[in-house]
Amino acid sequence: MLLSLLFCGSAQAQRSEVFGEYELHYSIVNTTFLEPAVAAQYGLARGSRRAIINLSLREHLDDGSTVAREMSLKGRSWDLTQSQVNFDFIEVREGPAIYYIGEFKFINREWRFFEFNFSPEGSEETLSFEFKQQMYIND
Repeated sequence: MLLSLLFCGSAQAQRSEVFGEYELHYSIVNTTFLEPAVAAQYGLARGSRRAIINLSLREHLDDGSTVAREMSLKGRSWDLTQSQVNFDFIEVREGPAIYYIGEFKFINREWRFFEFNFSPEGSEETLSFEFKQQMYIND
């Protein structure tokens, strides 16, 4: 249920980055898009200056299909003043889907920088990923 809300048309578009046979999907969603009951179920605070980042990892198999993979994950976000948030990710499982959610606060129109280090389940390799995004309040 949460997964479908995170990827709905009114939220930020899902993006992805490929790392060999793995594909990291990520999106940022303002928490005002979450229904109050859903936010409460996962312990997420709603507010106009609050957002969540959602990450999931898929492995591309030889037959062309993909499968969700667990990962160990660390991440942080910061703004132009270097005010930093270290994410305390929540792992969510719904059917075969596995995704990781982190919360953060932001100021309207600010640039947020994101950095993640993750290791797919069963892999000793640590992969890194960074991106930036300008945040907006959705009233």
